[in-house]
Amino acid sequence: MNDYPVVESITSILPVVDEMIVLVGESQDETENLVRGINSPKIKIHHSVWDPSLTEGGAVLAAETDKAFELVAPDSDWAFYIQADEVVHEKYHDAIRRAAEQYKDDKRVDGLLFKYLHFYGTYDYVGDSRRWYHREVRIIRNDKSISSYKDAQGFRRNGRPINVKLIPAYIYHYGWVKNPKKMQEKRRNMIDLWQNKTGENEEIVKVDIFDFNEDIDSVKKFEGTHPAVMQKRIAEQNWTVELDIDKKKFSLKDRLLYWYEKKTGVRLFDFKNYRII
Repeated sequence: MNDYPVVESITSILPVVDEMIVLVGESQDETENLVRGINSPKIKIHHSVWDPSLTEGGAVLAAETDKAFELVAPDSDWAFYIQADEVVHEKYHDAIRRAAEQYKDDKRVDGLLFKYLHFYGTYDYVGDSRRWYHREVRIIRNDKSISSYKDAQGFRRNGRPINVKLIPAYIYHYGWVKNPKKMQEKRRNMIDLWQNKTGENEEIVKVDIFDFNEDIDSVKKFEGTHPAVMQKRIAEQNWTVELDIDKKKFSLKDRLLYWYEKKTGVRLFDFKNYRII
């Protein structure tokens, strides 16, 4: 319905996993058929029913993540968690394998931390401000005392951040790359699902086309290459969005923090849902 690159997402990490647990919720769309169409013996499809009492704030996403985690084979060392709009470039596969092997027997390490690129508007731009999380845990030790946190953006053990190692690999996040009309439909669907129709987003609901220029504070041009699994989707892009990379919409505080991060590579006062060791 929201045109997530779910096939590309799953396919991008198949080379580095032994099995792929896909938890499919009740729906009227083609998600399950898309997953089956990948036709890999590694993929294990399981069905789930979402708890409607957990939709506010996205808590149901953590509940579903925990369900999938419980299905990971007991003899597995690690679990690679990936969302349906996230893709791993094949150039990072070796680094991921090396890190998983390096820390496999180091029980101090609960997870592996990835850097992020957040694409915005089209495949040519990435958001480069503090509004985007720049690191997140995507591989966790197969320890069932670890659980998904809040809206499934991170992981905790007994409510506390887990110990992780930062690895030289990126997650490519494509959740904000859509036709402007499709992007607006997605926003409506998210409001409907997560915010319980409070009416506070009435103006958003009325708009038919998403304005990428209006909603962003800072972007830059993407100079690298996209994952091979994304090439077909990128070639079929049927919209154009021109963004002004020189335009910055910051408060004075955010402008100073942005400048400092670009100069030093350090993000001050950043919320970390993990402990780097």
